[in-house]
Amino acid sequence: MTARPVPRPLGNVTRGTTSPNRLRRMDRWIATALAPALRRGHSPRPLAVDLGFGAAPWTAVELLQRLRKVHADFRVAGVEIDPERVAAARPYERDGLTFLHGGFEVPLPGGARPMLIRAANVLRQYEEAEVAPAWARLCARLAAPDGLLVDGTCDEIGRRHVWVAVGPEGPRTVTFAARLASLTAPSGLAERLPKALIHRNVPGEPVHAFLRDFDRAWATAAPYGALSARQRWIRAVRSLAGEWPVVDGPQRWRQGEVTVAWSALAPRVHS
Repeated sequence: MTARPVPRPLGNVTRGTTSPNRLRRMDRWIATALAPALRRGHSPRPLAVDLGFGAAPWTAVELLQRLRKVHADFRVAGVEIDPERVAAARPYERDGLTFLHGGFEVPLPGGARPMLIRAANVLRQYEEAEVAPAWARLCARLAAPDGLLVDGTCDEIGRRHVWVAVGPEGPRTVTFAARLASLTAPSGLAERLPKALIHRNVPGEPVHAFLRDFDRAWATAAPYGALSARQRWIRAVRSLAGEWPVVDGPQRWRQGEVTVAWSALAPRVHS
């Protein structure tokens, strides 16, 4: 009897760049975002996927550590399309942490459905037209009703991030996060926009208008910089919230974050 061929993982090998603590800002936000669902207790042993963890296992190891601060039984599966990267990560496996060969199909044992899929610096390396189908495929693997996909991009040492939170119903929010001491202007985050938005930072598109208004609010808040970059950011975001649907509050702003409804920044449909 001829053995059935093993299906090829869905996706392409990424550059694999990674470093310790690169995703700490994103992870901090994820832990807060998942907390309400964890309190509802739908899953006694919730599962997260670090999709495309890269050439080293650090981001998956750190995700487990951070999520276990909000739920002691969280599990993490690192999924990579490059089998050599999976083999290199296997020595780091421990209770609650595994590494698997796969791609956008997210091949979890027993058909398990994760509460979270984090795809950091993955889809940025694809074409814009490929993003929506990838989101749909990944969201179809999520546990209902509280599953969350986070698709984002950051710089090499985690100073600047932008990510989109996507639920089973579609994209929900966009979060901008930065190490404020290194931020000259909010528009400096534009280079870290995820693939769904990076090519839309042009006049006439909502994300361009948002960053323009954010820069204006940042400039107006310049006197608060004498107190700290954090105070300047908080003041700028407070002003921005009068014009844009900011969905978080001062507790997150103090972390150098602001989250905006996706509907306000979504690309315009061009004929």
